[in-house]
This record gives sequence, structure tokens and C-alpha cells, in this order.
Amino acid sequence: MSKEENMLTLEKFEEASEIVKKVTNETKLIYSSYLSHASGNKVYLKPENMQFTGAYKVRGAYYKSSTLSDEERAKGVITASAGNHAQGVAYAAKCYGMKAIIVMPTTTPLIKVNRTKAFGAEVVLYGDVYDEACKKALELADEHGYTFIHPFDDLAVATGQGTIAMEIIKELPLVDYILVPIGGGGLATGVSTLAKLLNPKIKVIGVEPAGAACMKASLENGKVTTLEGVNTIADGTAVKTPGEKIFPYIQKNIDEIITVPDEDLIVSFLDMVENHKMVVENSGLLAVAAIKQLDVKDKKIVAVLSGGNMDVITMSSVVQQGLIFRDRIFTVSVLLPDKPGMLSKVATSIAEENGNVIKLEHNQFVSTNRNAAVELRITIEAFGTDHKESIMNRLDKDGFRPKIVRTNL
Repeated sequence: MSKEENMLTLEKFEEASEIVKKVTNETKLIYSSYLSHASGNKVYLKPENMQFTGAYKVRGAYYKSSTLSDEERAKGVITASAGNHAQGVAYAAKCYGMKAIIVMPTTTPLIKVNRTKAFGAEVVLYGDVYDEACKKALELADEHGYTFIHPFDDLAVATGQGTIAMEIIKELPLVDYILVPIGGGGLATGVSTLAKLLNPKIKVIGVEPAGAACMKASLENGKVTTLEGVNTIADGTAVKTPGEKIFPYIQKNIDEIITVPDEDLIVSFLDMVENHKMVVENSGLLAVAAIKQLDVKDKKIVAVLSGGNMDVITMSSVVQQGLIFRDRIFTVSVLLPDKPGMLSKVATSIAEENGNVIKLEHNQFVSTNRNAAVELRITIEAFGTDHKESIMNRLDKDGFRPKIVRTNL
């Protein structure tokens, strides 16, 4: 039996749990009163976004590195990653004094590229998605003799990731559900396999972005299936093909797959920032966003927040979109006669409903007859859907006939 075939046993999970303690922060469960109230369950968060590298990936990378021979370490390691596994491998390589080459898709957020370089790794940008970067990394591994550390299709890596389940169950022995994000499936493999070893009654739910649901497709087809393409803001889980080696473990141990649209991730980002004061990247929000799709009550649920590495530009965009989705910001169009004082009347109507005008666009050329009508587009800040409706009703009552239009901030 090879070293890898001997993985994913209780003995190896226990070994990995001790080894990864050298490089992991203690991420104790956080009880979420907000999510608990909203779902009718007791919801806890496993904040792997608080790891030193910003994600759980350091667990698998460090444990895999611990299994390498001196000869393999001397030659160096290579991997392909959208970012979090990259930082995990780079950090593990630094700890073991190994050379590390990381191939990253050209679409990888800058913060992940820079942090990977900061750990001493050499970064190669190649391809638009993970799968293209992975092919390049395998070519370089063959050419230079590097050891390839796969981000998910590696049983040793999956064993390291599974240490999360060990910590969850030690802290919350009577957990009913564990929700875990799925990209290629390494995290889900480790967590679900160990959870079932420790307590077969625990339900482990895998969560994928709707625009990159490769594992769901594979389970439905009964074999590893490659998607034609992926389209999701959850860049860390934008994978077209799940792992071959880990797939049998997923088939055996994952109870259900939930898919989440990007819009739900955007709203969940606001929830985490406003209610928990935490930055969680889009892929890390999958488990949180999936809670509302669980048709259960009075259960103990743990949502794994897999990472928190998000660049500021993406963060700004997600916040703005989230405010729009929550009706906290909206834009209306009204047609007004081009006469003095009309703008003041509109502003008074909004102000008396406690709306806050944050942007105005005045278009005098919407009609050939300016005296008949000019268009005013008003972007307004509100407290939510009910407040938005009260502002709209007031504008309509005052004769302005507002129409909702697309908000562009």
C-alpha cells in the first residue's frame, strides 16, 4: 500500500491533527445569533478565514509536506491554485525550507498573488481558470522534477483538510449538520470522511456555486464529469473538473449537494460584515448562503468559512451590489417639467420619508419638448425594502410617477 493509499484513516487524521497544530491558529466555533434566528436552528461558524494564511488550505499543504522524503523536499514543490492553496503551499514550503513554484490563473485577485510571493514562492501566471494553470504546473513538474501538490485531488492533502472536522466535533460533539464548500472536493472529502468515521449520524452537506457545480454534476452522472465552463464570483471554487482520487469518498460520505447563486453570496457577505465584523471571501460564504436552503429546524449546524482572502476592489463591488440587492440603495427615474423649484419639490418628498439622496442625474434631452419633461434619476439610500416602498409611494402620491431603473454607483 502506497503512502497516499494509507490516508483518510482515523489514525492518519489523528496524526495530521497534531502536525497541523504547528501552523494553524485555533479557530474556535462562533455562535451566530443572527443566522440561528433566521433559520430556526443553532448555527455556528468555523472561521478558517482567521488562519495565518487567510484560509484552511495550509492544513492540507503542511500535512502533505510532512509526508515528503528528504529527496523530494530537496527538489522542491509546485502547485496550481487560484490563491488559497497557493499560500498554503508557499507557507508550508517556507517552513520546511523547500523551493516552491505556484502557477496561478491570470484572473487571480492581486492580494492572493502578492501574499503568495511574500511567503517566498515563485509565482507563474498562466491560463484563465484553475484547470489551465494546473496543466501548466504538471508540465513544469515533469520538466524539473518538482513534487506536485494537488490542491484537492490528493488523499494526503484531503487528510490534512479533514482536521477541521476533528476540531468541530471535539468542540461540538452533538453537531447535526456540517456545511462545507466544494471546489474540487478536497476539503469536503476530508471533513465528510472523518465526520462519518467519528459519528455516522452527522450529515455533511457540500455547497457549490451554481455557476461551477462540477461535483453535483459528477454525482448525478455517477462519474467524474467536466463542465464546459464555469461562471461565478466564487473564484476559489471555480473548478470545471473535481478530483478523480477523492470522488469515491465524496460519493460515500457527502449526504447532499446544495448549489448557491452568486446573488446569495453577495448578500451573505453583508451579513458577515454587519453581524459578525468578519471579511469572508465569496467561496468561503457558500456554507453560510446554503443555510436558508436547509429544510430543518432545531438542529446544530456548523458552516465552514473556508477563507477570507478578498482584494479591496472586489470587496467594494460586492458591498455595493449587496446594498442594491437588499434595497438599501435604489435608483428611480421621474419626469419633471423643466421649471424652477421642481427639483426642490422632489427632494422634499424624499426627505420627509427619511430617504437620503446620494446621487442625481439630470437629463434635459430625454424629450424634444423640454418644457413638457426632463428626466431626473435619483439614487437613494434606504433602510430596506419597506422603507424603499414608502419612499416610492410618497413620490407617486405627490405626482412624480417614479420608475425603478438600474442603479449604477
